[in-house]
Amino acid sequence: MDTLDAIRALVAKFDQNKESYLRSTYNEAQVRTEFIDPLFEALGWDVANRQGFAEAYKEVIHEDAVKIGSATKAPDYSFRIGGRRIFFVEPKKPSVDIHDDPSSAFQLRRYAWSAKLPLSVLTDFQEFAVCDCRVKPAESVRLDRRRDQAG
Repeated sequence: MDTLDAIRALVAKFDQNKESYLRSTYNEAQVRTEFIDPLFEALGWDVANRQGFAEAYKEVIHEDAVKIGSATKAPDYSFRIGGRRIFFVEPKKPSVDIHDDPSSAFQLRRYAWSAKLPLSVLTDFQEFAVCDCRVKPAESVRLDRRRDQAG
């Protein structure tokens, strides 16, 4: 199956069962396993480290460690090339409206700002927001659909 067919199949699966995926009982771990991991695998990322790279060279780190002030936080996905972070992906369960929940955007932007990454992605699979993370995040700022969303 090629990339486009794989993505179409994921979208069709989500659409067919959307009502159950939008229930609050369908959690973030489930959306990661059933949709986010397969999506990025289809896009060519080695999400499961099938190549067997050492930790320093994995393409995707799950629950990466980022220092924020005196605390260490864990973005769900850190995508890397040659061991260097490129962007984070922070998934939420589909019942969370990522555009009306400023805490989700703040969380992602704080991770990326602290790691000096210019952009990162917030998603619940039904929507993807590519966030500009070059500006210090403010807790009350919501996503701007015109500026942050890509897709």
